[in-house]
Amino acid sequence: MTTITEALTGTRDLQVRTDQTGKPLAIRHDGQIWLVDPGTDSQHWFSRGSWCDTKPTAAIGDGDLVSFEHWRIKVRLGTSDSALRTITLRRDPVRARWLLDTISDGG
Repeated sequence: MTTITEALTGTRDLQVRTDQTGKPLAIRHDGQIWLVDPGTDSQHWFSRGSWCDTKPTAAIGDGDLVSFEHWRIKVRLGTSDSALRTITLRRDPVRARWLLDTISDGG
């Protein structure tokens, strides 16, 4: 089996549905809905960006603008018999939006 990884640079039309703890449950991307496979383990971590890369007009009290939240999740396209794919998400703390870093075939 060949693994194909798409590195994505700009992502439009990305919506992430999360549970109460912030764990992704489903992703809408490119007109399709991907459901997180509940039988797989998700990876969750944080990384730090550079404070000088944040917007210069951040208001006092805006919170942590340099910690990026990451999730690597296994998803299926709508049905349980569709192919399993791995998606890596990153939450941009400055713009308060999700970015799609990579999509890989297989688990």
